[in-house]
Amino acid sequence: MTSRIAVLPVTVLVALLVTACGSPEPDPVDPAERGPSVVRPLADGSPDIPGRPPRGGDPSVDRLDPDLLAAVKAAMRDARADGVAMTITSGWRSRAHQQRLFDEAVAEYGSESEASRWVAPPDSSAHVTGDAVDIGPKEADAWLVEHGAAYGLCQIFANEAWHFELATTPGGVCPDLLPDGSYRR
Repeated sequence: MTSRIAVLPVTVLVALLVTACGSPEPDPVDPAERGPSVVRPLADGSPDIPGRPPRGGDPSVDRLDPDLLAAVKAAMRDARADGVAMTITSGWRSRAHQQRLFDEAVAEYGSESEASRWVAPPDSSAHVTGDAVDIGPKEADAWLVEHGAAYGLCQIFANEAWHFELATTPGGVCPDLLPDGSYRR
């Protein structure tokens, strides 16, 4: 009986630690996509985006729409002045890479319709056209949600606080959030 009583607090402590270390919802984004660098070689033979050839740097940034990149750089500068570090965790993606992400999401979520809530197929992904960025860390996401419209940058999906696109003129009003990416199709 004494050993059972001694084990109970340890069991409760372990359960609390496991719960505290976990997150309430699964992270829908591959951690590699949210990391500080998304430099990937273009070994898959993806075609260049007309007017946006790689400049020898990170293609996920080089192949962004120039206006989007300028807006993000301006926001980064101003966020830094407010003490918030901001990085592009994902930008342009090749069709092949976007397809791999979508296929992984289908495997994880069990269907294309559920997966498309979190990852767009290549034909409808704004990342493939260079028209979207994912921003991190979370403090930067929050800063950009609050200040992004001043740069024309808007959060697009309610379930992706890190995903931004040029969706208004600088100083304009952002459109209402879509519940998730499946509403864009």
